[in-house]
Amino acid sequence: MNIKMLAIIVIGLGCLIVAFGGFTYVKSSKTTKLGPVEFSIKDKERVNIPLWVGASTLLAGGALLIFGRKKTSA
Repeated sequence: MNIKMLAIIVIGLGCLIVAFGGFTYVKSSKTTKLGPVEFSIKDKERVNIPLWVGASTLLAGGALLIFGRKKTSA
């Protein structure tokens, strides 16, 4: 993977962080079986990612895109 591709991926990740601010997942916490019937409780958990993390990820991706080029000697 070259530097330009990595920079584009990092910029995309930064955009997602800024746009959504986190992600949600489902956690199964308790399961009870009563004969043929099974009960389970599923909790939604949210992980918040601060805005400064997204902004710094965008800046890092931009820096990689600008300064991450290979220099060729003549």
